[in-house]
Amino acid sequence: MNGHSFTLAGAALVALPSGALWWPGERLLCVSDLHLGKSERLARRGGMLLPPYETRATLTRLDADLEATGAGAVLCLGDSFDDGAAAEALPEDERLWLRRLMAGRDWTWILGNHDPAPVDCGGTYRAEVTLGTLSFRHIAAGEAEVSGHYHPKCALAGKARPCFLLDGSRLILPAYGAYTGGLWCHDPALVALMRPGALAILTGHRALPVPMPRMAPQIRPRSSTFAR
Repeated sequence: MNGHSFTLAGAALVALPSGALWWPGERLLCVSDLHLGKSERLARRGGMLLPPYETRATLTRLDADLEATGAGAVLCLGDSFDDGAAAEALPEDERLWLRRLMAGRDWTWILGNHDPAPVDCGGTYRAEVTLGTLSFRHIAAGEAEVSGHYHPKCALAGKARPCFLLDGSRLILPAYGAYTGGLWCHDPALVALMRPGALAILTGHRALPVPMPRMAPQIRPRSSTFAR
């Protein structure tokens, strides 16, 4: 699966190239910030228009990860829906697709700031979850935790890529949803959260760990050539 294996609080975990977290010992797939229905919410509120297939793109990625891992449990770390009305407005085929993915699996929705109340999509709703030595919540708040919310991203070869952020105490997941945007990992909010020596694990064709940039890259001025 081209993932990056690591240990957090004694748990053996794998950061997948898609942006999902796989915990083989628990057969648990964890994703964050799906923002299902984002294009509908933006259109409803008169914002920028996004391609209307963003929910289908996200569900396609999730379907593939569930098939590849054989996960028996799924944990969504909040902001799974762009707001409550977006959840209600999901087209019937997308709603049925989601229910098919949920069928036969222990599915837990953690409440986020975009979806602070349960919606009628089945599964279990929690403010946070503790499994073994790890706590799972939407926004980072403690030790030995897995969270989301910030949509971290990092640049490699001039191209921005969503990324996990990992140190010895916590893991922050990238946004899993299509067209969700992101916060540069050198942003002061993320620098303050992550300990020195933290890694940014970039998503893409494979999960690629690099030292987490803690300062904005310096832009070198272009050299000029003058005719003589």
